[in-house]
Amino acid sequence: MKIEEEIKSTVPLENSKKIILNVLYTQNLINDRMNEVLKPYDLSGEQYNVLRILRGQKGNPANMCVIQERMIAKTSNTTRLVDKLLLKNYVTRKVCPDNRRKIEVNITQKGLAVLTELDPKVVEHENNFSKKLSLQELEQLNALLEKFRNQ
Repeated sequence: MKIEEEIKSTVPLENSKKIILNVLYTQNLINDRMNEVLKPYDLSGEQYNVLRILRGQKGNPANMCVIQERMIAKTSNTTRLVDKLLLKNYVTRKVCPDNRRKIEVNITQKGLAVLTELDPKVVEHENNFSKKLSLQELEQLNALLEKFRNQ
């Protein structure tokens, strides 16, 4: 369905406006469906992102700056997200012995276990969005989105 139909626009839209609306509308659709996957685990998309970042550290701690710069949503309150994950015992947090102003965060076995359980569900979620596109179309869409974003 065209974006004009989705938002029930009665006026013609310029391409520059349509692309923004298409990206935003699609982002919200992807987020809504991802939230359905994460809801049974009492995780937000941002908390899930933090857990994935920490798993990518392969056992090494990450400080708040490292987590923040790797976040998809750069405006996320990293400290609040880590606090919520701490309450669920998905992460540990301790003061760095070399620099007392630095906080080190590690993923726990419980955090790794929830990611292991979520991994196939997330892959299915991602594949559902790409199944109507060929490999060439997926590569083209990625290239176009990267070009659009990196202006």
